[in-house]
Amino acid sequence: MMYGWYGDGGIVGWVVMAMMMLLFWGAVAAVVILLIRGGRPGAGGSYGPPHSPNSDPERILNERFARGEIDANELSERRAVLRNKQ
Repeated sequence: MMYGWYGDGGIVGWVVMAMMMLLFWGAVAAVVILLIRGGRPGAGGSYGPPHSPNSDPERILNERFARGEIDANELSERRAVLRNKQ
């Protein structure tokens, strides 16, 4: 006695099992890919605080000020122009 399993699934049962197996292995592959990609900064993951549109120009200004290319007055003037540009 097979306790309720009569083997009547036929071709539909085989198709459903094949689809479930494909979904399972696809999910496993997706999780592995996301874990590999998400572990490295700058690899497509959006971790960290969101950047404002002016963050890159202000960062460049700060770097130029740190290198001595511009003085404090020029830094504050250019920063004010960038912030008023919005």
